[in-house]
Amino acid sequence: MLLLSALNIIIPIAALILGLAIGYFITSTLLKKAVTKEEVALLEEAKEKAEVIKKERILQAKEKFLQMKDEHEKACNDRKRELASAENRINQLKQDANKKMEEAQRKAKEVQAVQQQIEAQMESFNKKKLDLDRIYKEEAQKLESISGLSAKEAKEQLIELIKEDAQADAMVYVKEVTEEAKMSAAQTAKKIVLETIQRTASETAVENTVSVFNIENDEIKGRIIGREGRNIRALEALTGVEIIIDDSPDAILISGFDPIRREIAKLSLQKLVTDGRIHPARIEEVVHKVEKQVDQEIMETGKRTSIDLGIHNLNPELIKMVGRMKYRTSYGQNLLQHSIETAKLCATMAAELGLNVKAAKRAGFLHDIGKVAENEEELPHAILGMKVAERLKEKPDICNAIGAHHDEIEMDNLISPIVQVCDAISGARPGARREVVEAYIQRLNKLEDMAMSYPGVVKTYAIQAGRELRVIVGADKVNDQEADRIAYDLSRQIQTEMTYPGQIKITVIRETRAVQYAK
Repeated sequence: MLLLSALNIIIPIAALILGLAIGYFITSTLLKKAVTKEEVALLEEAKEKAEVIKKERILQAKEKFLQMKDEHEKACNDRKRELASAENRINQLKQDANKKMEEAQRKAKEVQAVQQQIEAQMESFNKKKLDLDRIYKEEAQKLESISGLSAKEAKEQLIELIKEDAQADAMVYVKEVTEEAKMSAAQTAKKIVLETIQRTASETAVENTVSVFNIENDEIKGRIIGREGRNIRALEALTGVEIIIDDSPDAILISGFDPIRREIAKLSLQKLVTDGRIHPARIEEVVHKVEKQVDQEIMETGKRTSIDLGIHNLNPELIKMVGRMKYRTSYGQNLLQHSIETAKLCATMAAELGLNVKAAKRAGFLHDIGKVAENEEELPHAILGMKVAERLKEKPDICNAIGAHHDEIEMDNLISPIVQVCDAISGARPGARREVVEAYIQRLNKLEDMAMSYPGVVKTYAIQAGRELRVIVGADKVNDQEADRIAYDLSRQIQTEMTYPGQIKITVIRETRAVQYAK
């Protein structure tokens, strides 16, 4: 019974295991068959693709081979043509060389024939020379026996006679050449000077010492004068000029010997009238601004003038001095125009003489810088200008030309006399200069310099055509009694040392200002 029960349990279990095993076998077999078919299909497809790629590669290789073959054949043909051309050139060169060789051989034969002819002629010449020598000796012996002189003695006497004749002829010739050279030199010099003057034209207007400021109406005159004349006094004290307001309609005259001061006063009046605010404090502010503006204009003028003339590498101090020439006169002639004209004359004359044109132009341009030197010494302007040029590293020939143009020093180069001549030409033009104006300006300068020599003096202004001298002293340096003494001593010194028409009024101004700022 128990066995039977165990069998009933074991048999189903065994059947189940057997069924599972059979199912696994059948499943794995079917799966293997499916995988194999897929692999076979893929393999067939890969073989087909490989066959296509193979055919394409073979076609490409054939095309590449044919292309390379064509290129190789083309290169071979080109090389063959080059070799054929080179062979033709070589053959041509050989033919030319053969022709030249034949020509050389022919000429060598001709030279040999000519050489033989020359040798034959030389042999004949030697024979004739021997015959001539023999005849000469025989004739010389006959002459010696007839004259009683040896050949050497006769030769010496003949040489002396020829020498004396030659010296006499040479002296006459030298004298003629010298006279002709003097005449031609004078004519050439006149021609060069005339051509230089004709090629360099310039204006000859003489400047005066008065500037005119135009106004719209008389109301502006009253505002410029101010209450009790305080505005006009402040303007005159700050600029050092004389403001002349009379019955002339629509005009105010600005009088002063210094053109820079007149220009500052004129520009200040223009700004004040345009602005409309005219009072002493505003006048002082405007005058200071205009002074800076004029200084800038001086530098611009110097740069522009040097560039226009083609003169480069000037020291900035020299450029400023050139700009100041615009506001200076020399015997009434504008100093900048005179220097420009002299520079052009020097360049023209140097070109005619074959000298250094740039150096001559530079020397002529700078020859009068001593007249605008700020620290004026008791020296002639030519020497002072030379010292300034030397200090600012100008070349020695330029410095010598500046210092020697009035014969203060000796000239050591050819540019110096050119500068001297051209300076005289520029100043000698009709109407170019006026001696009276220069003497007047020198007298006013001397007045101001004399007043500046006193201790405590800050500024000096010669106004009213030199009939009044205003002296501004420092309030912290000079008291009222010392101011009176300065006026007295200065009047006595002017009477003793200067010659002048009429009388000169000396006004010493001592002004005290108290300035504070509200913050």
